[in-house]
Order: sequence, then structure tokens, then C-alpha cells
Amino acid sequence: QVRLAESGGGLVQAGGSLRLSCVASGRTFSNYGMGWFRQAPGKEREFVAACNWSGDSTLYGDSVKGRFTISRDNAKNTLYLQMNSLKPEDTALYYCARRRGGSSDYYTASYVDWGQGTQVTVSS
Repeated sequence: QVRLAESGGGLVQAGGSLRLSCVASGRTFSNYGMGWFRQAPGKEREFVAACNWSGDSTLYGDSVKGRFTISRDNAKNTLYLQMNSLKPEDTALYYCARRRGGSSDYYTASYVDWGQGTQVTVSS
């Protein structure tokens, strides 16, 4: 099991930026693909972004393409999500997750370890 701890959420005005971090401990972080998901009240969990074990292959949800960037630092066991041009509809609890294996995809069922989440609230 990999333990995941997200941070960096907060309240920001529309058009602003935030950078989320997710620190992993337990198994070897660099062996696994990682992803970011989010869930707004009353809605299903939504795929945001994912990367493979090295970070050189990335995927993004349609609603965040061109605004969000996923990256990782394997030496620091840390996953990042840079969020720019934030919109009120980006308001949600953001989770990082570890995928089975080293590749990446957008299927929730592929991810086996989850953090507790960090809240992002974007005001209009």
C-alpha cells in the first residue's frame, strides 16, 4: 500500500492559480502511474489528470486540458497538479491516487490507493 497526502488546496478567485502536491510513502513511488481526480458535492468522482511512472506520458480530462499540468518528482516522492485559469466549476475535493502498474489511464478502477483529498474552492 502507498499512503498519499494531498496539500495545496484553498480558496481562490476565478482566473487564479493553485498548485496541489501529493506526497507518497510506503512502496516505491517511481514504480507507479499516478492520477488526480476530483469530486464536487452531489457529483460522481471525475478524472482530472494522470501520468506514467516517469511523468513523460500524461493524460487530461477534457474540462481541464490546456489549464492544468500534472508532473512528478520521483526523488521527492511527490506528485503535483498546477492549476491555472481556475473556474468556479473547478470547485471540488481533489484526490491523488496510485495506479496499478507504471502506465496511466483515466479509469477510476485502475487506481488502488487514494489520499484523503484537498479542497479547492473557486469564487466567481
